[in-house]
Amino acid sequence: MTEPAGRGAPPGVSYHCELAYLGGDEAQRDVLIQVAGDRIAGVSAGCAAPAGAHRLAGLTLPGLANTHSHVFHRAVRGRAQTGVADFWAWREVMYAAAAALDPDRTYRLALATYAEMALAGITAVGEFHYLHHDAEGRRYADSNEMGRAVIRAASDAGIRITLLDACYLQAGVDGGPLTGVQRRFDDGSVQAWAARVDELRPEHPLVRVGAAVHSVRAVPRAAIRPMAEFAAARQLPLHAHVSEQPAENDACLAAFGATPVGLLQAEGALGSHVTAVHATHLTAADIAALGNSGTAISMCPTTERNLADGPGHALALASAGSPICVGSDGHAEIDLLAEGRAIEMNERLATGRRGHLTAGQIAHALTEAGAASIGWDAGRIAPGALADFVTVDLDTVRTAGARSGDALAQVIFAAGAADVRTVIVGGTVVVEDGVHLAVPHTGRELAAAIADLGV
Repeated sequence: MTEPAGRGAPPGVSYHCELAYLGGDEAQRDVLIQVAGDRIAGVSAGCAAPAGAHRLAGLTLPGLANTHSHVFHRAVRGRAQTGVADFWAWREVMYAAAAALDPDRTYRLALATYAEMALAGITAVGEFHYLHHDAEGRRYADSNEMGRAVIRAASDAGIRITLLDACYLQAGVDGGPLTGVQRRFDDGSVQAWAARVDELRPEHPLVRVGAAVHSVRAVPRAAIRPMAEFAAARQLPLHAHVSEQPAENDACLAAFGATPVGLLQAEGALGSHVTAVHATHLTAADIAALGNSGTAISMCPTTERNLADGPGHALALASAGSPICVGSDGHAEIDLLAEGRAIEMNERLATGRRGHLTAGQIAHALTEAGAASIGWDAGRIAPGALADFVTVDLDTVRTAGARSGDALAQVIFAAGAADVRTVIVGGTVVVEDGVHLAVPHTGRELAAAIADLGV
């Protein structure tokens, strides 16, 4: 495996952008971004490049935030497209990959996957992490060894990570015990989960810790409120899978007389620091509860299509007051530009009308809204914000013509991960000319890491 190497230009430099997205619905020309330390010190539009400034040709966007990732799922891309009829069958394929992982293999796969994310313009990831223990369900000597492997991989790949440490205690709403590979997820009690999470201390400027209710299937009702209080007391982002499958809703209704959203609301687990992941199968009351509480929604259209889950309720949720952001989830592909435009395209299919979300609104979901969901002061090119930005090439077959038209709209609705040329995190170059500087042979490293699992 290629060892991570040093990254590019150090902080304390200026970048002159041919075009840059500073908010609204249009890109600005000739934008100078001045960096001091790991933050943006100044932004000026319509100015000439000063001597010594690094030129960024193309359209520069704030760094993209991937709010929902299960990094080890990258190992099953393409391995569950035949003879796997639904989510539940797909889950068994995914569990086979989970069973094969140890800390070293996890680090190797995660490093290559996070490098793939960086190549796609992702500068921050919310890693929904529940693979905690060894193959027999026993704690490692360091009970957070698996989580630390994931954190180290993201840091070595040069992207920010919020480790959303997930509580997973039961096999279903009936409280059945975890068996097989699921024993790797189990802390035994919410108190043991909380004690383990409290041992995690961010020791790198690219690292944050958050909390996650895996789902109302996997976390007993009595544990949800203590989790919400734990996260609030420590000012941690709290995420939860919500109503991804109709079967989840049916089981929750049968057990508690409430939908998953209703149950979370009753237990104090909605709010502006909370993100509901998927939120695909909702009632009108669910939408109102999420919107009125300011709970963010992480939509993962590629995964939701891949698993035949359904298209969700983006416009209704946004109209109700929920910020919308996106994630690549199971990594059927890693391309947040594709995820963002899929939200609009799904609405077009559902309604027979175009133009629900503007390019600017989609860009906001991919950047500032996403960064807020996972607890980072990023996602905007503005003084004081973290200096994370991404430049998209405007001379590819997908983006050619953007300079003479609406560059932002063309990038949002036509560009993809392959068009990303430069990625800067904390003012430091991570991807240059489409090559990851620490993991230059990213595809080769991914192939080797996946082959090593034997799944």
